[in-house]
Amino acid sequence: MSLLSKNADGTLTMPGLIDCHVHFREPGLTHKATMRSEADAAIAGGVTTVCEMPNTNPPTTTVAALADKVRRAYEIEDCDIRFYFGVTEGPHLAALRELWQGESDELRRLKKRCCGLKLYLDHSTGNQKVQEDLVGDIFAACGELAIPLVAHCEDPAMNAAAAAANTRTDIAAHSDMRPAESEGLAIERAIAFSRQHKAALHVAHLSTAQGVALVREAKKEGLPVTCEVAPHHLFLTVDDYAQLGTRMKMNPPIRSLEHVASLWEGISDGTVDCIATDHAPHTIEEKSNPEPLKAPSGVPGVETMLPLLLTVAAGSWPREGDAWGSLSYDDIVRLCFENPNRIFRLGRDAAIGPHIVIDPDAEWTIEGKNLHSLCGWTPFEGWKVKGKIVKVLR
Repeated sequence: MSLLSKNADGTLTMPGLIDCHVHFREPGLTHKATMRSEADAAIAGGVTTVCEMPNTNPPTTTVAALADKVRRAYEIEDCDIRFYFGVTEGPHLAALRELWQGESDELRRLKKRCCGLKLYLDHSTGNQKVQEDLVGDIFAACGELAIPLVAHCEDPAMNAAAAAANTRTDIAAHSDMRPAESEGLAIERAIAFSRQHKAALHVAHLSTAQGVALVREAKKEGLPVTCEVAPHHLFLTVDDYAQLGTRMKMNPPIRSLEHVASLWEGISDGTVDCIATDHAPHTIEEKSNPEPLKAPSGVPGVETMLPLLLTVAAGSWPREGDAWGSLSYDDIVRLCFENPNRIFRLGRDAAIGPHIVIDPDAEWTIEGKNLHSLCGWTPFEGWKVKGKIVKVLR
């Protein structure tokens, strides 16, 4: 049964969306964003549940750090914030086991707010790369305890070799320094661990044709493998470096149109399970580093995901040029509510809300100054979109 309702006045009602990949920066990085500011951005973008990553300061690698985040999130009543646990070394894995197997009321309370484990196979913002010899133990624990495992899949050796061989200083070199083959190699390795340990693997921010093909084959094999793609990987290509510069620097990096087309094909054939933003705000001053390759990686996106997708569902395209893919309003519900709700066992009940009401015909222009994220900018500045939130029903 469809969770999308068409109303007599032409509006649409659907469940409040789930963004299963955000960085809200609190604690420790609140000059970039806070739970409150980014929850406001989420709500304005029709997102009422988010799953927040562990690379804050301190990182969410202890029960105490998780408890601190949960305490902060209790003050945010209009956005349901869940948290991933991070593991980079042995004591963190022991803490995760304690959280998952503990019988105290406190541990059970915290476990309800934990949506899984985040594994970084290479460095990204926050330097949460896992110890190499621990990866197998992590997959084994997640398979044993039925913990959802989300992996940032890039191969550290291949990335290091590409970076060492690079002689350029322009921002477009970033995509060459983290090549598409690196993602494919890391995904292949993660799938092998998933197969060995019967662990549910979710590939974060899939960005390559190789990655789509590997996930597609894993699904055909019947493995518990799922994946997500981010709007910036669906709507930007390496050709946009010339205009956007460091504002489109992220990990994994932006790819060529060939890879983008494969992501849209993966959405069409069901290989892609979720669209999630990897919302990662930095100040514009940080992004404007005079040495482009030293600018931090990450872009905001939790408020702009839905209007971009609504535009495509309306049969339009949010930027000039030919459309690279298509989807329906029902696809948005599937990719941004039903699947993440199931994969991460979030327990959202579509019948009782919250719900969002959308005017699918409202046309407007994305401008960073009108968005709610504390960082105040967007890589989609000036894009014309179709579809806007009218209200949130609780």
